[in-house]
Amino acid sequence: MDEFKHNSEENYIEIIQRLVKCIVVLLVIIVVLLVIQITGLPTPQKDLSKKDSDTKIETPEKKSVVDVWIAPDTTQIKIEKNAAQIIYGRELIANTSFYLGPKGKLQHSSNGMNCQNCHLDAGTKPFGNNYSAVASTYPKFRERSGTMESIYKRVNDCFERSLNGKALDTLGSEMQAIVAYIKWLGKDVPKGEKPKGVGLTELTYLDRPADPEKGKTIYMLKCKTCHAENGEGKFNDGQLTYQYPPIWGEHSYNKGAGLFRLSRFAGYVKSNMPQNTTFDSPQLTDEEAWDVSAFVNSQPRPEKNLSKDRPKIAGKPVDHPFGPYADKFTEQQHKYGPFGPIADARKKTKK
Repeated sequence: MDEFKHNSEENYIEIIQRLVKCIVVLLVIIVVLLVIQITGLPTPQKDLSKKDSDTKIETPEKKSVVDVWIAPDTTQIKIEKNAAQIIYGRELIANTSFYLGPKGKLQHSSNGMNCQNCHLDAGTKPFGNNYSAVASTYPKFRERSGTMESIYKRVNDCFERSLNGKALDTLGSEMQAIVAYIKWLGKDVPKGEKPKGVGLTELTYLDRPADPEKGKTIYMLKCKTCHAENGEGKFNDGQLTYQYPPIWGEHSYNKGAGLFRLSRFAGYVKSNMPQNTTFDSPQLTDEEAWDVSAFVNSQPRPEKNLSKDRPKIAGKPVDHPFGPYADKFTEQQHKYGPFGPIADARKKTKK
């Protein structure tokens, strides 16, 4: 009996020793994990790019949002010396028609669209035609005019083309406010630089012409709800500004606007349309973006005297829809594509 009791005590002590060892091992593991977490060392992970058979796992492509320009916080405008002017400029960009449209409170200088119909979220949306690089790159030479242009000239270009209206007085309070706001948005962008997210998405050229008929089908499925069946858009309740802008017809942008170039409109659509689309979460394929753009830009819209545009014809973009050209491609191909052969021919010419 005493021997059995003695053996039981030994077993009990052995079990306790094993438990203590297990506890010690667990404590060591916890300490190591804490050190890894604190120092940022990589934790061992299974290579998900390969299966056991070394076959790659395909994952959906998603654009990186790292380093994309983010607009300054508008709540901080109040600390600026010219805060009231900047705030007024932002208001003019967002609600242009209320002040300067056909029924504008101040003057009648535009077609009823707002600046932010093209420069989304008052010029702050990445790949939404934002104003991030305006202050950092102007004044600059532009092929379209063949001259050095100021920010004032660039703003008035929009009024005369996208808003199909009249130029503003560059010394007037409205122009000064708009420019103050644009400069404030780009205040953190170094001179001469363009941040990621500026302008519009550059789409790969199709190997065929963009197809207005295919685009019409897409428009009726994805765009008609907001922009209406005949592209006339929808007014807000007060009938002074558009909730959804007209994208063709007498109240839309004219043929001199940047969006009348197919690559510009397709890039705009790809990263911003239909509603709630973002550049890293598009709803349309590239082909759909090209085709719906071809449909929209094949519809009637206001004319614009472009006789003084592009004095150097060799500098016309491949998708500039009006001749004459320095190459032998037709006006039809310059408007709808395919653009690849035009671009390739230019590369050979430069060699």
